[in-house]
Amino acid sequence: MSTNKLKVINDPVYGLINIENELVFDVIEHRLFQRLRRIKQLGFSYLVYPGAMHTRFQHSLGAAFLMQNALKVISDKGCPLTSQDKEAALLAILLHDLGHGPFSHTLENSFFDNISHEEISAEFMKIINNDFNGAIQHGISVFTNEHHKKILHKLVSSQLDMDRLDYLNRDSFFTGVSEGVIGSERIIKMLNFVDNEPVVEAKGIYSVEKFLIARRLMYWQVYLHKTVVVAEEILKLIIKRAKEIIRDGKDIFAPPSLKFFLKNSISKEDLHKDFEGKTPLDFFAQLDDSDIISSIKVWQFSDDFVLSNLCNRLINRKLFKIEIFPNECPDDKFMEIRKNVLQKQICPKQYIDYFVIRGTLYNKAYSRGKDETIKIVMKDGLVKDIASASDISNVSALSKTVKKSFICYAI
Repeated sequence: MSTNKLKVINDPVYGLINIENELVFDVIEHRLFQRLRRIKQLGFSYLVYPGAMHTRFQHSLGAAFLMQNALKVISDKGCPLTSQDKEAALLAILLHDLGHGPFSHTLENSFFDNISHEEISAEFMKIINNDFNGAIQHGISVFTNEHHKKILHKLVSSQLDMDRLDYLNRDSFFTGVSEGVIGSERIIKMLNFVDNEPVVEAKGIYSVEKFLIARRLMYWQVYLHKTVVVAEEILKLIIKRAKEIIRDGKDIFAPPSLKFFLKNSISKEDLHKDFEGKTPLDFFAQLDDSDIISSIKVWQFSDDFVLSNLCNRLINRKLFKIEIFPNECPDDKFMEIRKNVLQKQICPKQYIDYFVIRGTLYNKAYSRGKDETIKIVMKDGLVKDIASASDISNVSALSKTVKKSFICYAI
């Protein structure tokens, strides 16, 4: 174990990041945090943007760096934060993504039944907390919004939090999509507090406007890029088919951690159940991108038509074609495409649902719920929602959900 825990990390986005807290260093060294090195931040975005190979590990460190800066700014402006408060917020943001599975959001609903990655993050935090004899309990209370200083949770999870500030900066850096570049340093410098809530001073309003617009653009250009959508849909179909094969009593190659989830449906009630000496959380802690990719590489030679075909397409980037519609996908168009795929004998009729699929895309840059606003404190001390404080109508429009539908099909 290292005796020097006050490390300096060279980050490509922010430069030198100082680890100023020994407990934070020890948490970074924990196996559950190290696992994030093996989970890509942007799933299959590297199929479009070759540089998008960064990980949840890098993002978590970056978000923690921004949190350090934010805590210093609001503390210097008079926010009554103790050293334990600051440590708690730092731990909460550092560990906020612990529960992500392989390829991040793509397979979030493939391994657990109605359990979000945030819930798994909280469960993993409990494990770390137990390993550290309760030392990170205050960090967990910030993450779960049970800490009495609500401003800390808002800095971890809100419409303008350190998570979003980092992932927009980082994702635009590694994809090369300049529309995602935001002035995170200026936004943090303009942070203040009113009634235990984070606010942005009026002179930072233009940086916040740019942040919201950048978020909208990054969703269409990166997170919901049509090629990324297709690859993610194919991956979900691959896992679905692998489950069907195994649950039909046939055996296929898979690492033990993956095979467990292919065999079993896990609900919240099952999380702590014993399965031959391990819980589902133990298996999930061993699951990362490499398990999925190694399995797909083997499955492309499977005797099963659907599994081998889909895996070949994903491994060799021979993806489905996608058509996107501004509103609902027309039923007649969907049926016409199904008919054409069958006529071209791309797949047997009984497998058509694997080779023609449809779905919906949602893009909402800003939510304006009761507790979900970005607050601007004006020069006269009045606090306004960014949508009403801004002098450009675009900001108000960004609070509307844009919905598009799509059809993916094999060619």
